Parts: sequence; C-alpha cells; structure tokens
Amino acid sequence: MVKKEFTMYGKSLQELKSLSIEEIARLVPARARRTLTRGFTPAQKTFLKVFRAKKNNVKTHCRDMVVLPEMVNATIMIYNGKSFEPVQIKPEMIGHYLGEFTYNRKKVQHSSPGIGATRSSAAISVK
Repeated sequence: MVKKEFTMYGKSLQELKSLSIEEIARLVPARARRTLTRGFTPAQKTFLKVFRAKKNNVKTHCRDMVVLPEMVNATIMIYNGKSFEPVQIKPEMIGHYLGEFTYNRKKVQHSSPGIGATRSSAAISVK
C-alpha cells in the first residue's frame, strides 16, 4: 500500500514551505487567518526567532502560536502549566494552535470526604 502524499488545498508540503505568511493565511481557517493577518505578538516573534535558529527541541510557553509549514517534522516542547511536553509537528497540524496538542488540565480524582463534609460526620468526634 502506497502512503498518500500530504496536500492542503491542492498544495504539497514543499509548495507550502515556499509560501509567505500572507499566502499561508489565505489557506488556514478563520481564527488562525485572523492571527496571521494581524501580525505576531512579541512572544510569538521571539519563539519564531529561536525556532528558526535552533530548529528542534525548542521550549515555549507560547501556546497561541499557529503551526506554520516551516515547523513540520520538528519537535517543540510546549508548556502545559507544569512541565514541557514534547510534540512532534506533523503536516496535518498546519493551521492549528500549539496549545491544542497538550492538555493543561488534569482529571479531578476525588478521595473520601473530609470531616464536616456530610451530615453523618457531625456525630463523629474530631479527636
């Protein structure tokens, strides 16, 4: 079975990498298009500068950065509020935000109720 080559709106990955930010903005969904057309924030500019210099294992707190074609096949360490999670960027991620690929909330795990939490616990001595 032959693996199908990635295309986005009829453009291959190599063609996407050669496009400018304005041309990429025309291809991505509306929310990402708005981010790209308004320009990058200072934190996003810093991330791009470091990414272009280092290319791999870049640590970032910038979860609101749109995945660009130049980031494909790189590993980016995205902060989830507690630790940096490694994310391998794939072509299908273009146009999404970095924060979409790491969870920043844990599932709540309740244990037994404490003293005073229920009506029946009022009868138990605190000592």
